[in-house]
Amino acid sequence: MSKDADLALYRKYRPQNFKEVLGQEQVTKVLEGAISLGRIAHAYLFAGSRGTGKTSVARIFAHSIGTVAEDTYEIDAASNTGVDDVRALNESVSVLPFSSKYKVYIIDEVHMLSKSAFNALLKTLEEPPAHVVFILATTEVEKLPETVISRCQSFTFHRPNQKILAEVVARSAKKEGFSLEASSADLIAVLADGSFRDAQGVLQKVISSSKDKKISVEEVEVVTGAPRGKLINDLISAIDARKLETALSFVSSAEETNIDPKVFLKLLLRKLRFILLLRFSPNLSNTIKTELSDEDFTFLSKLAENKQSTITEKVLLAFLEVYDQTGRSQAPMLPIELALMKLLSA
Repeated sequence: MSKDADLALYRKYRPQNFKEVLGQEQVTKVLEGAISLGRIAHAYLFAGSRGTGKTSVARIFAHSIGTVAEDTYEIDAASNTGVDDVRALNESVSVLPFSSKYKVYIIDEVHMLSKSAFNALLKTLEEPPAHVVFILATTEVEKLPETVISRCQSFTFHRPNQKILAEVVARSAKKEGFSLEASSADLIAVLADGSFRDAQGVLQKVISSSKDKKISVEEVEVVTGAPRGKLINDLISAIDARKLETALSFVSSAEETNIDPKVFLKLLLRKLRFILLLRFSPNLSNTIKTELSDEDFTFLSKLAENKQSTITEKVLLAFLEVYDQTGRSQAPMLPIELALMKLLSA
């Protein structure tokens, strides 16, 4: 068995160069341009939600400016939050690289540093040695002091859309010797919620339980606790027609088949949101189309065209509130049922 066989898929298929990074052209093109011109800044800030490729791009950047592994330092700020940790870092930056032009320090989840640690880091960020490059990565840029942000070149990493995630999943499955139906890749992409890492994690879970080399959408639904797409559409149609009893029967069906209530609501909220966006902002239709199957896009577009539809912002808000309550109730589907009764019984 090869050494790579036991690796998590997100690590196994982590991009190795800028061309392999998908959906972050607004970052990679600027960095590539700066490298080609020799304009290397002393500090960069990579901000974006989890699993969008911040650490991968940081490693690629370090490699692209000629920094070898022994001169690249990755620090998890979540477990090195104190001022003493930063003081040790400040002392180490003055030491010349082993065999590279630059020493690169990648500080992940930098927002976790304490206030005193930030203060200790500021002077080094402002006047680092010429051989040092800092790359700060964070999922919560709003928690960073403005004094830190102002000392960095900032880049925002976008959440990849469903089309890109589905492509990544299909590509990884093929490399693993599995055939993935298009609808299977689409569902995994939705469940990944804008994260490359989560998409690979879901795929790995599905692959590990597959009995053959062909993964159907039904397998994905069973492994992840996701409802069939038709069940969500049928529920939306029942809500639109104000058919409470029918809507409740679909929820009951979901409960009987052990569907995860959180996943159920996530998929429902996603489609309700798209209906409202298509209705009130038609210019987004091309973007939304990349996030849906052709069948779903046609279904949701038709509902969006009906200005008298029961599907309103009130309905979306009600299920958003339910989403926050899900998991606290002894009867998992009860919050959904209560919301339907309140919305459709009047």
